[in-house]
Amino acid sequence: MKNKLLLTLIGSIGLLWAGSALAQVAFTPFVGSTGGSPIGFSYAGNKFVGSNYWSNQLYQTDLSGGNLQAFGAPIPLSSGSVGEIYVSSSLGLGGFGLRDVFAGSQSYGNIYRFSNDGLTQSLFATGLAGGVRGIAFDPFGSYGNNMLVTTSVGNVYTVNSTGTATLLANVGGDAEGLDFAPQQFGNISAGTLVVVSEGTGRLNAITSGGAMTDLGLQFSTPEMLSFVPTNLGISGNPLEGFYAANYAVNVIKAGATQFSSFLGDAVITEEGSHQMYRISWDSTAGAFNKSWIGTFPSQPEDGIFVTAAILNPGCTATNTCNQSAVPEPETYAMLLAGLGLLGFTARRRKQNLG
Repeated sequence: MKNKLLLTLIGSIGLLWAGSALAQVAFTPFVGSTGGSPIGFSYAGNKFVGSNYWSNQLYQTDLSGGNLQAFGAPIPLSSGSVGEIYVSSSLGLGGFGLRDVFAGSQSYGNIYRFSNDGLTQSLFATGLAGGVRGIAFDPFGSYGNNMLVTTSVGNVYTVNSTGTATLLANVGGDAEGLDFAPQQFGNISAGTLVVVSEGTGRLNAITSGGAMTDLGLQFSTPEMLSFVPTNLGISGNPLEGFYAANYAVNVIKAGATQFSSFLGDAVITEEGSHQMYRISWDSTAGAFNKSWIGTFPSQPEDGIFVTAAILNPGCTATNTCNQSAVPEPETYAMLLAGLGLLGFTARRRKQNLG
């Protein structure tokens, strides 16, 4: 475990990498206790849903991070191989229900579906090679608005609304965080899937045809990957911001204004060092740039951005829209593209203890 002096030194070096003075992202507690060691965390419309390490029982909180209670029934996994469970919420596109919850364990190639109220659940997809390491939903349509799943053997799958999985690519090692570029990201087209691998430490963009592009950056133990929404904070709603599982303590939050200089860029955390980096495009060098932007209080796991589009579909600029208004899927997809929605990426992984 790195000591405070070393973390401070790493942070100082990171500031130099950035080429200018950057304020460190600061976190505040959001869920004080999850009843265990938090791993997964996802926004599901009227609640947050999360998971704890070595627990097959998901939990939910209200939108203030309080009123902690069980969500659904325990996932039917053997007690000795639960490990980490990754959670994500569907967008109401591509035949998926709006705000349903999906969960999968690092120990199995199965994914379970929960209704938003947690009252019904079922086995959704099976037969994925390796354990589930990340789940995200395509908001832009480049991948048919399907679910994208990463696994421990490096496979990346598309999964349609009937639960049929199709291999898209293999990144060469344990596949970790995944998200979709909200706009043109350097030489990567808007809507393209980007995956970071803990197994290789590399960052790859993957097209809908399975072609991969290495973005030329190396990480030690990359954990979470999320793009900063291009309109993050526009509603003025204090719920907008970045939420993350802070293993093994709590769930933490950083307000939207702290990312105002990073809109459209990617954010990656490292499990071992607890560092947080911004990935941006250097047009002069024609390459991607990695710059330090903060340190997690403890070990980073799942991380999500919550935006106006997530809080209230159809309400792009203010807090005054009709809370019951949900646009047609085509309109919703355009809205998500405009706002750079990527808050449904549920991924994380715990470093070996000891």
